[in-house]
Amino acid sequence: MSVKMSTSSPEAVKKLLENMQTDLRSLSMECKKKFPPVKEAAESGILKIKTIAARNTDILAALKENSSEVVQPFLMGCGTKEPKITQLCLAAIQRLMSHEVVSEAAAGNIINMLWQLMENGLEELKLLQTVLVLLTTNTVVHDEVLSKAIVLCFRLHFTKDNITNNTAAATVRQVVTVVFERLVAEDEKFKGLTEEPPVIQGNSNRRSVSTLRPSAKDAYMLFQDLCQLVNADAPYWLVGMTEMTRTFGLELLESVLNDFQEVFLQHQEFSFLLKERVCPLVIKLFSPNIKFRQGSSTSSASPAPVEKPYFPICMRLLRVVSVLIKHFYSLLVTECEIFLSLLVKFLDGEKPQWLRAVAVESVHRLCVQPHLLRSFCQSYDMKQHSTKVFRDIVNALGSFIQSLFILPNTGNTSSTGTPAGGSVSGSQASGQGGPGVAGPGGVLTTQAAFEYRGTWIPLVNVSVQGSAKATYLEMLDKVEPPSIPEGYAMSVAFSALLDLVRGITTMIERELTKEEQEAAMREEAEPVNPPQSENNQQEPMAHEVWEEMVNACWCGLLAALSLLLDASTDETATENILKAELSMASLCGRLGLVTPRDAFINAICKASLPPHYALTILSSNAANLSNKVYSIQGQSVQMVSPSSESHQQVVAVGQPLTAQPQGTVVLTAKNIQCMRTLLNLAHCHGAFLGTSWQLVLATLQHLVWILGLKPAVGGVLKPGRAVEGPSTVLTTAVMTDLPVISNILSRLFESSQYLDDVSLHHLINALCSLSMEAMEMAYGNSKEPSLFAVAKLLETGLVNMDRIEILWRPLTAHLLEVCQHPNTRMREWGAEAITALIKAGLSYKHEPPLSQNQRLQLLLLNPLKELSNILHADIRQKQLECVLQILQNQGDSLGLGWPLVLGVIGAIRNDQGESLIRTAFQCLQLVVTDFLPTMPCMCLQIVVDVAGSFGLQNQELNISLTSIGLLWNISDYFFQRGETITEELEREEAVLLKQAQDKGEPLNRPFHPAPPFDCLWLCLYAKLGELCVDPRPAVRKSAGQTMFSTIAAHGTLLQPSTWNIVVWKVLFHLLNCVRKSSTTADKEKIESGGGNILIHHSRDTAEKQWAETWVLTLAGIARIFNTRRYLLQQLGDFFKAWEVLLDHIQSAALSKNNEVSLAALKSFQEILQLVTPVKDSDKPDALSAMDVPPVLMESLQGSGPGRPLVRSDSLAERLAQRYGTQLQLPPPGVEQDDSALWWSAWNTWYRIGTECTRPPSGGTDKLAFVPSQPFLTALIQIFPALYQHIAGGFSMDDLKKLGVILHGAVSVPISSDASPFILPSYTEAVLTSLQEAVLTALDVLQKAICVSTENLQVMYPAIFEQLLLFVEFSCKPPQYGKMETKHVANAKYNQAEWVALNYVPFAERSLEVVVDLYHKTACHKAVINEKVLQNIIKTLRIPLGLKYACPAESTWKLAVSSLLKVLSIGLPVARQQASSGRFDTMWPELANAFEDFLFTKSTPPDNLSIQEFQKNEAVDVEVVQLISTEILPFANFIPKEFVGRIMSMLNKGSIHSQSSSFTEAEMDIRMREEFSKVCFETLLQFSFSNKVSTPQEGYISRMALSVLLQRAQDVLQRYVEDERLSGRCPLPRQQVTEIIFVLKAISTLMDSLKKTQPENVDGNVWAQVIALYPTLVECITCSSPEVSSALKDALGPFKDFMQPPVSKVQNGES
Repeated sequence: MSVKMSTSSPEAVKKLLENMQTDLRSLSMECKKKFPPVKEAAESGILKIKTIAARNTDILAALKENSSEVVQPFLMGCGTKEPKITQLCLAAIQRLMSHEVVSEAAAGNIINMLWQLMENGLEELKLLQTVLVLLTTNTVVHDEVLSKAIVLCFRLHFTKDNITNNTAAATVRQVVTVVFERLVAEDEKFKGLTEEPPVIQGNSNRRSVSTLRPSAKDAYMLFQDLCQLVNADAPYWLVGMTEMTRTFGLELLESVLNDFQEVFLQHQEFSFLLKERVCPLVIKLFSPNIKFRQGSSTSSASPAPVEKPYFPICMRLLRVVSVLIKHFYSLLVTECEIFLSLLVKFLDGEKPQWLRAVAVESVHRLCVQPHLLRSFCQSYDMKQHSTKVFRDIVNALGSFIQSLFILPNTGNTSSTGTPAGGSVSGSQASGQGGPGVAGPGGVLTTQAAFEYRGTWIPLVNVSVQGSAKATYLEMLDKVEPPSIPEGYAMSVAFSALLDLVRGITTMIERELTKEEQEAAMREEAEPVNPPQSENNQQEPMAHEVWEEMVNACWCGLLAALSLLLDASTDETATENILKAELSMASLCGRLGLVTPRDAFINAICKASLPPHYALTILSSNAANLSNKVYSIQGQSVQMVSPSSESHQQVVAVGQPLTAQPQGTVVLTAKNIQCMRTLLNLAHCHGAFLGTSWQLVLATLQHLVWILGLKPAVGGVLKPGRAVEGPSTVLTTAVMTDLPVISNILSRLFESSQYLDDVSLHHLINALCSLSMEAMEMAYGNSKEPSLFAVAKLLETGLVNMDRIEILWRPLTAHLLEVCQHPNTRMREWGAEAITALIKAGLSYKHEPPLSQNQRLQLLLLNPLKELSNILHADIRQKQLECVLQILQNQGDSLGLGWPLVLGVIGAIRNDQGESLIRTAFQCLQLVVTDFLPTMPCMCLQIVVDVAGSFGLQNQELNISLTSIGLLWNISDYFFQRGETITEELEREEAVLLKQAQDKGEPLNRPFHPAPPFDCLWLCLYAKLGELCVDPRPAVRKSAGQTMFSTIAAHGTLLQPSTWNIVVWKVLFHLLNCVRKSSTTADKEKIESGGGNILIHHSRDTAEKQWAETWVLTLAGIARIFNTRRYLLQQLGDFFKAWEVLLDHIQSAALSKNNEVSLAALKSFQEILQLVTPVKDSDKPDALSAMDVPPVLMESLQGSGPGRPLVRSDSLAERLAQRYGTQLQLPPPGVEQDDSALWWSAWNTWYRIGTECTRPPSGGTDKLAFVPSQPFLTALIQIFPALYQHIAGGFSMDDLKKLGVILHGAVSVPISSDASPFILPSYTEAVLTSLQEAVLTALDVLQKAICVSTENLQVMYPAIFEQLLLFVEFSCKPPQYGKMETKHVANAKYNQAEWVALNYVPFAERSLEVVVDLYHKTACHKAVINEKVLQNIIKTLRIPLGLKYACPAESTWKLAVSSLLKVLSIGLPVARQQASSGRFDTMWPELANAFEDFLFTKSTPPDNLSIQEFQKNEAVDVEVVQLISTEILPFANFIPKEFVGRIMSMLNKGSIHSQSSSFTEAEMDIRMREEFSKVCFETLLQFSFSNKVSTPQEGYISRMALSVLLQRAQDVLQRYVEDERLSGRCPLPRQQVTEIIFVLKAISTLMDSLKKTQPENVDGNVWAQVIALYPTLVECITCSSPEVSSALKDALGPFKDFMQPPVSKVQNGES
């Protein structure tokens, strides 16, 4: 437009006119001489111009109209052929042209003139310039004129002058362009007018085209002729062409096609030309290249024969083809198929190198056009019966690259499958000089290159990524084929591959993303009826195309890329290859094409690992691939296997991860590079990996292993030393890389949080199966296992906490399996992972929080529970540590998770070892101290169970004991929080009950239907009950104490109905178990308590230890019965329970263990102290009465930490009100009738007594069981207490039963080893406590009788009878069955012999009691009727008779004094009752008793001192005095026989009948002078008393006197004779003694006679007395002084006879 402005402005016009005139003048001047016509013309021309200028306003238009005339002078000037003139004219013409003032006619004239000049060879360059100006400045030249101008230019192209040729060539090109540009302009102009173009049926008329506008027609004719010319045919339009070259023609064709593709696409005529003319031409011209095989012939410079490829043409043809494909593919689908197939053929190895090079460049050009490639795929590959062009192109590239590595002589041999051996053959190894080759001049240069099996191909920088800048396709000036530098073809092919991948992937991914965005938008908008746009219909199509493209190309790509990757020695090249493989893998993943995706990933994985690394997962995949042989145009191309890595830099040496230890493997820099790509792939494209995760992770695992990365906290892998084997060797390069790799690895798993759920599952599954393999490998293998998978599972879990639910089950299920693995490290990490996940899961801030999402919480805790099923101690240790941490961190918020956590703590087993149990127990302690208030009350029962299970474990005694302490704390907690717990439990209960009813099932709860709070207590008691029968005595003891203390302290909280369960299900059940265990316990001695603990002898057998438990239990239960009786008695079956308790007491009492039996009696005593119920709170010291151990005592009195017991009642009352069961206490003052209970107790007591006092039947068996003294004592001591309760109904029968038992008990002997503790030393007169007790029992009885009614007093005689039995023991100890007992003095200590007790003190005490009792009761009817006195005498007769023969001297003495006391009371009674005859039988007994005592058959002991003898004699004297005071004076009330016997006894005592034998006995008796004297006196007194009731009595005494005197006479006479006979010898002592006795008797008689009233003495006596006198005098001569002194005494009284009294004279006759 600017030109227009400048040429049409007035100034320009004016200038033009001036210039023209100047030109014409110059012309006129030049032609003046030689060419006058020209001159004239010039001059007329000037005029013409002036005229036009003057006449017209639009000067230019006028000029144009008259241009033929205006131009004429210049044309004539050219015709002169004079150079100067010609030049001037041409310049002028050009000026006119440039102002566009040339008409069509004028232009034709100009062209003709130029043609002439051309034919004359004049001003050739100027001609070209002029033509160009003419054609470019305006459009007036058409048709023939135009063709003539073009031919002119062509002709000038073929001159001899090089400059002209080149200029002409350029002009031709420009002119051709101008022709087509005019066409374009013309189309623009008519764009608005739409007219139906006639349908073209193909153009038969080559000469003209009727349907085109002018410019179009010109262009059409031109293009058609170009085709003709290239085809070496005559042109139709370009008339006058003389010669033409194909190369130039092809170049022109190419430029037209390239620059004006629109023309061909818009005009059917042109399209037709393309189809009909261009394509056949190209195909024809290609034929030599197709047929040609590399042979002997060489290309020559001249245009070659058709049969031989000619570089310039071939290269230009390929350029044309490129253009055709690029721009007219849509028109020429079929033709392009042929072209592409040709192109692929040109890559063949048999083609010349240059041909392959240009072909590869052409292919490269296609590869940078992904949309074109897509079209190929749509048009060919996706059509049936069509060549798979796209696939072929890719495969051709691949096989081209492979062929470059295969040296010409080796053919295809090296494309075999995976090489079998791992070793590198020598020839290959020889290339290990370094990563480079000797360049020219032998200098070592490092250059990017590929090396494969000895073939080294450098990598040349060919083009910028994404553009196909060709080298050889641009060599338009070369005629000879150029020499191709080494590596060029490879480099182009390599770039082509990369560009192809880049193009396809970016194109498809862009479209995919767009599609996804649109889909997202549509989802957001959600229109009701989405409009069915075209896109929608095409979408499935699009996906199919993409998938087809990938399916078509992946095999070839993979084959080529794998080979290149293997061969690459350059980091950048490797990076590019890996990128390509990566993007393909990702794309396949996005499109869901699993096989190709896996194949690419597989390739990267393989490249990451050392060559020939045995990795099953890869080889299995590779097998699928390498067995597919891809046929590429008949050539068999297999997946290439890795060659040696000889030219790679080794950066790491490590251990392969295999089950069997092998040598080392090396990692190269390239391996590491590949690894990073793999990480990148997983990191960025994890979402599309799907099942390939397995491949990726398996590879990473192996790499990590080789590099020696080991898992650290949280699953992060850190560089660590290999555990065994040759340590991993890492270069510094890798050392710096390791943290990075480790970091990327972690980030890779961190990024799993961005994966969608499905991909995440794929990842987890892959890790799990990887882990399974690692586990397989680690079986039976002490080697360090690979922990990669476990560590990464942990990492993945940790970063995906927000959606942990979806992956928790598979994740933990697998980790639980890992935890069961025999390999310790493996296990340890499994546990580490699972516990870390659980802890993280619980502490993560979930939405909604866990407290509101119980299901999730339980899900998270469940694996923790599952761990309990694993037997390995280390796992349980980890589990418990985890629990401890959970408790410390989340203990307050566990909620419904408590049962699980408690279950874990409680899942202890005895085979688990102490440390585990200790850890678990720590957890439990924490729970009990801190968390009871925070947990749901329904869990309290579980806490009790768990604490119980710790009590029952047998690994650690202290824990057992401490856990019992915990149970006490728990009970305390129940007590404190009673009400809240009750409320919560009842709410729970209501819910559960409803659920159960809905299901129609009964509620399944222990101890149902007791109230839930009571059930809690019952569970606690039941658990303690279990502990009470633990095998370990300490545990039993502690549990027992705790249980009874708990029941004592908190029992009031229970409902009455619950007590029923406590009694029967807890207490009696326990008692049964204990009894059973005790009776079956082992009696073997336990050497020591483990270690060097000494065991006391009282606990050195299991039996003895169980005995302690039995004792504790029985005592505890008795105590409960005692303290809680008011409660228990309200239960319906209290009597039954009482009976059962008594039965237990009985069986314990009768057990053969002294401790148990004794304790049973203590318990018996305790239950007998039962008071009539008073409410507990009214007797604050109920506890102290319970005999609670002192330690517990303190805590109980405060009832737990500092609280008074009373409060328990307030709670108890509140609970009672809640259940509406206030205890009904009896109104005060109303006694409950308990007699049945007490009689039941009496029967039990009787049974125990009879059983234990029954002598063994076996006779002399040493091992027979004999009850101990303390036991018997305790048994008897129970009677008084019991009697209080049964006194009312105690009958004679019962008394007899009692007697039997008392007698039996006293009869039991003691074993000799116990005797020192029980028996007093024999000399002390002390009672054993048993004997005391027996007497106390009788005492209680008699006191009770004493104060009670008449009817009881009939029992007195029975009591006397019993006591008298005991009295007899003094002389004849009781027999215990047939057992032999020894006297204590003879028993050897520590031999199991039985020792009889010393019964003397007992018998004596009994005697005292008898006397005492008789004193009180002598006058009782029963006592009189039952002849008690007679019995007493009869019993006393035994010791009296034995006298010195009694076991103890004191006995007979006591017997005498007792007899005296009894008689002093009894005789008056007997005298009173004489008439009743009740005492008739007593007198003979009494007489016998006197006689047995006074004239005993036993001799005094030899060592008896004089004093002792005199004391004993005094006793005898006392008896005689009793007779003289109490009996003789009342002779008239006493039977005659008795009196007679008394007299004869006195007689016997006063002087014994003579006996010639001098025995010891005689001598003894003789020594009893005082006694004789008293007898004699009494006798005399009685004889001379004036109260003689019957003559008979008097007669007896008189008889006795005369006998006595007679005897005295005899003795004296014999003495005198013997004395005389003996001479000097003294007489025997006895005789002396006898004579002294006689003398003393005489003196006594004399005294008596003196005292007696004379009338009472028989005269005969006097005579006899006086007759003695002479004999006495005879004795004066005796020598013995004792006799003399006695004689003096005897003679003295005779002085009274010297003056006989008067009375004698009076009675002399009588």
